[in-house]
Amino acid sequence: MKTQIDHLVVVAQTLELGVQWCEATMGITPGPGGDHAQYGTHNRLFKIATPANPLAYFEIIAINPEAKRPANAPSRRWFDMDDAALQAAVAIEPRLVHFVVNTSDIQAARAALKAQGIDRGPAVQASRHSRRGLLQWQITVREDGQRLFNGALPSLIQWGKPDAAEPLRLHPRNSLPRSGVTLQSITVMHPTAVKLQAAFDAIGLTGITVATGPANITATLNTPKGVVELHSQGI
Repeated sequence: MKTQIDHLVVVAQTLELGVQWCEATMGITPGPGGDHAQYGTHNRLFKIATPANPLAYFEIIAINPEAKRPANAPSRRWFDMDDAALQAAVAIEPRLVHFVVNTSDIQAARAALKAQGIDRGPAVQASRHSRRGLLQWQITVREDGQRLFNGALPSLIQWGKPDAAEPLRLHPRNSLPRSGVTLQSITVMHPTAVKLQAAFDAIGLTGITVATGPANITATLNTPKGVVELHSQGI
């Protein structure tokens, strides 16, 4: 099983405010993203890849007020976006709340977490239209929408259809230009750091520093405005 950083998740109250925050904080304008019909959300993206994290990109996501969700849509959105505390936090300013890891075998990764007593949720089929074609993936989303461990336990993603010969062909990394922003590191702090580290080990995720303390995710990025640290602050 190969697991690595896929993308960071920043939630904004509106996508427009997310773009403004990105410009003010990192000195770049995020590229286009798309709409997620089943969750009523939309996003903007930019590349933050490095040799150590070759797939990494940055997602700014918000609830789309104009979206009409289908009748069979999940009752709760992904990434705790319906949670009152999270919504109150992002109403102040956009906030880093989560990260997603790419795995070559999402079912094996789910089983590995289940063996640790962690229900990461089912692997949900998702898609959106992109300039290069229909982008498809599987991602773990719990029915209650919870991220778990204050967002510090990553969601799992596997790109392409389950039987795709080239699952990463349409990965956002391949269509996003260099942004001038790169991911330097991710550090996770949590009261249950030992359990969190065991979960990371179970899915083969390395390169993330895990420490015991108040819940927080720190992403350190090199940007046109210098080194920028983003914090989840326990949300």
